[in-house]
Amino acid sequence: APDRVATSEIAKLFQISENHLSKIATQLTREEFVISERGRNGGLTLRHPAETISVGAVLRSLKKDAPVAECFGGNKTCLILPVCGLRGPLADAQEAFFATLDGYSLADVLGPRGTMAAMLRIEADTAQ
Repeated sequence: APDRVATSEIAKLFQISENHLSKIATQLTREEFVISERGRNGGLTLRHPAETISVGAVLRSLKKDAPVAECFGGNKTCLILPVCGLRGPLADAQEAFFATLDGYSLADVLGPRGTMAAMLRIEADTAQ
């Protein structure tokens, strides 16, 4: 499929390890943002049209295990937690961040169809 991209290509283009990208791809597949196909002609394909995928939803799914501060996660060892007044404002700020990104789709941030892909192909060609 023309919209399928091999994870090895993505890793090379963005200069990240294939192992790290594989973990992200697994999470995006589990959250049903992409379809992952294995094999020689395998790769990642968006499960839904880019216009219907919220940037906020994607980031929420990727960041749910990475809290903005320790007190939002499971490891609550911060000494000032019982008297800290920052937890509420940080929670509000985090929600405002995601709410803003909910207003944008992947199509919005990728620009006109094909523009990003063409630019990335040029970048990939010059990186070789």
